[in-house]
Amino acid sequence: MNKKPILGLKENWIQFTILVIVNAFVGGMVGLERTIFPKFAELEFGVASKTAILSFIMAFGITKAITNYFTGKLANKYGRKNLLILGWIFALPIPFILMNATHWNWVIFANILLGINQGLTWSSTVVMKIDLVGEKDRGFAMGINEFAGYFAVGVVAFLTGIVAQNYGITPYPFYIGIGISVIGLLLSILFVNDTRKFVNQEQKADTKNSLENVFLETTFKNKNLSAITQAGLVNNLNDGMIWGLLPILLFDLKFDTKSIGIIAAVYPTVWGIGQLFTGKMSDLYSKKKMLFWGMLMQGFAIISIIYTAGFLNLIFIAAILGFGTALVYPTFLSAIASTTTPTQRAESIGVFRLWRDLGYAIGAILSGIIADIWGIEYAIISIGMITIFSSLIIQFRMKD
Repeated sequence: MNKKPILGLKENWIQFTILVIVNAFVGGMVGLERTIFPKFAELEFGVASKTAILSFIMAFGITKAITNYFTGKLANKYGRKNLLILGWIFALPIPFILMNATHWNWVIFANILLGINQGLTWSSTVVMKIDLVGEKDRGFAMGINEFAGYFAVGVVAFLTGIVAQNYGITPYPFYIGIGISVIGLLLSILFVNDTRKFVNQEQKADTKNSLENVFLETTFKNKNLSAITQAGLVNNLNDGMIWGLLPILLFDLKFDTKSIGIIAAVYPTVWGIGQLFTGKMSDLYSKKKMLFWGMLMQGFAIISIIYTAGFLNLIFIAAILGFGTALVYPTFLSAIASTTTPTQRAESIGVFRLWRDLGYAIGAILSGIIADIWGIEYAIISIGMITIFSSLIIQFRMKD
């Protein structure tokens, strides 16, 4: 006789911890590119146009966004664990392609694979943790999940900066990616259990109304879901700009690779660590207020980059930007989960993550074009203003 699954973080802490560790490796795959990639493009391939350099982020963002949607839609049918393993299989060739690329198109292809990897793996770990913990600790669970992923982004971004400073832009930083992908795959195969039975158990006690059309409600019609979704898109829009343009700006300001690695690492590291606290806050306090203040803080921090000089000042701005992002990131997911039924939750999160990660591509295209026409400073200010406007949409459209 099968034992009835019991929802709760305490009750499922072993499996939850395994998923946290797996998601740290997921985040590490993104951190591989965080510091060195714009310079990698210029030095190895002679790509100088800001729009062209950011094309790797466009490829990553569009692919990840589409994969997020299908991961959410197919999670109930094929199982979370199977999609997680498939995601790691897509990761295996990435570092080898980057080390041996002879043309920029190979780099684009590697980032398409990275987008598929991230969409399958990160979406699966998010949904599985939500499945396990139940409603009481959902925000806390998302905080731990996103902490693990983005702290790993920061750590690996720092490590690749150090390796590149000492041994060159390629191939040595990419050796880290080989270890990450192999270990992530083995952990997922050997230790992760599927969580669909927890969804079926939770659905029996759920009283929320089902959404008529999950895609349309999450994107446009439901005031709460659509407000959250647009903020998610703008959050990643500004992150795509920071990812692609901040290292270029810092190189132009004569910072060395190690210093850029530290500045680039502070933002996702504060973002990651902060979520250990902001995730639990979203279980206790107004999700609307956390989203509003987080987006507003991001907007002003981004604009401040242009008016900030000096290494320590830029670290402070990066920390403020990271904390603003920490306020919103786990809150996005817990707010989506609390608005949908258990059986529609994975699909609604998939739709949210579709639009959120399209923000990477939109941010890369928009900031790249503005930077090429008017300069990096105008691109950064424009993205900051868009982020402030997004906070106002949260304030006036979302119900508390």
